[in-house]
Amino acid sequence: MTEAAKTGMFSSLSFRDFRLLWFGNVAATFAMQMQMVARGWLIYDMTASPMALTWVMLSFMLPSVVFSLAGGVIADRLRKRSIMIVSGIMNTIATAALAAIVYSGEVTFWHFIYFGVFNGTVLALSMPARASVTPEIVGRDQVVNAMALQSATFNLSRIVGPTLAGGLIALFAAGDTSSAEGVGIVIFHVALLYLISVICTALIHYQGNPHHQGASPLDDVVEGFRFMRSERIVLGMLVMGFVPMTFGFSVTFLMPAFNADIIHGGPDTLGLLMTAAGAGALGGSLLLARAGDIGSKGRVMFYAGFLWAIFVGAFALSGNLLAAMFFGAVSGLFGAVMGSLNMSVIQIALPDHIRGRVMAIMMMAHGFMPLGIIPISAVAENQGIDLALLLAGVLMAGSLLLIRLWIPELARIDRGHEAPSDTGTHAGEPESAA
Repeated sequence: MTEAAKTGMFSSLSFRDFRLLWFGNVAATFAMQMQMVARGWLIYDMTASPMALTWVMLSFMLPSVVFSLAGGVIADRLRKRSIMIVSGIMNTIATAALAAIVYSGEVTFWHFIYFGVFNGTVLALSMPARASVTPEIVGRDQVVNAMALQSATFNLSRIVGPTLAGGLIALFAAGDTSSAEGVGIVIFHVALLYLISVICTALIHYQGNPHHQGASPLDDVVEGFRFMRSERIVLGMLVMGFVPMTFGFSVTFLMPAFNADIIHGGPDTLGLLMTAAGAGALGGSLLLARAGDIGSKGRVMFYAGFLWAIFVGAFALSGNLLAAMFFGAVSGLFGAVMGSLNMSVIQIALPDHIRGRVMAIMMMAHGFMPLGIIPISAVAENQGIDLALLLAGVLMAGSLLLIRLWIPELARIDRGHEAPSDTGTHAGEPESAA
């Protein structure tokens, strides 16, 4: 690989298998964003309750608390490619079934809960494998670029996906934006995108063979927690990626309520709000991808986090669509920089043989994220969505400050390569196995 390729904005895409993984993620993240808008719009139209939005998100994320550890053991014991393919097929079938129920007009609030639990369980069992395979494909020196491009994939879908979903709902509903039939057609398109993701994953050559075979699954889990306890930096990064970001992402979770109560908009304006936030996040991801393996990662993460909190507060106080789009975009930019750097440092720090289990512990922690949003949702329900999101910004800044005081070493992280690593990391050459 040439030096330019090593430092270019898209350098990690020179690996064939990562290209396929990336394209598969494009399809999957577009599907997730379109489904989030379609589901959120229909649920709020059915219930007019911010808490209802939170309960559905809770049904999707809480399985991570129960099943992520099992997913981590599976990721370190079985072939990661097979795990991703099987879980993708199950998710596709479930999404198509939900689409059929919505299209029939027989959908209830509880259908979203049931399917949320099922899809959340599948995700919990498969995400440790998907999250841990990237460093094995591209190598540690390309992890920051690869993670930033993965983040860019997600944020690109946030730009186009919500607008596309809102427009399709309005189109297929023939002007009746409360029509379940229009939402059902959109979810059928979501299932098709999940199928495309499965096909891309099936074309990957790298198998992701297990690096570890412990005495028992329980021993594997215990070893993962012991590693977390002994590695203070990794533990601090996990907390930093969970507590402050819970409050930061409350904007996304409660966007349908903000759109309805403050902007007084429909599905088209909801799509515009989410697109603006995604555009800012995409800019932050591409900026980080271009910068590559930067130094002073710790300080940059804290600066980005505090600025993210400030602009969450500004978003909460915006009273019109244009102001909300602007502040949403800027907060999205700083959120993407903080989140991508956080995940990159963790990936660099982890040895291959335990990466799946530590990723599982992270997924389990993130499964508690809706619990942190419940009090924010309660404030939104009783005092107003603007006051609730302002509180979220204050709590985010306060938690970042406490973490900075608790583990000051986090702010001194430079490149993150000093952490323990295995010598046997697979990193194929560009275009390898083509």
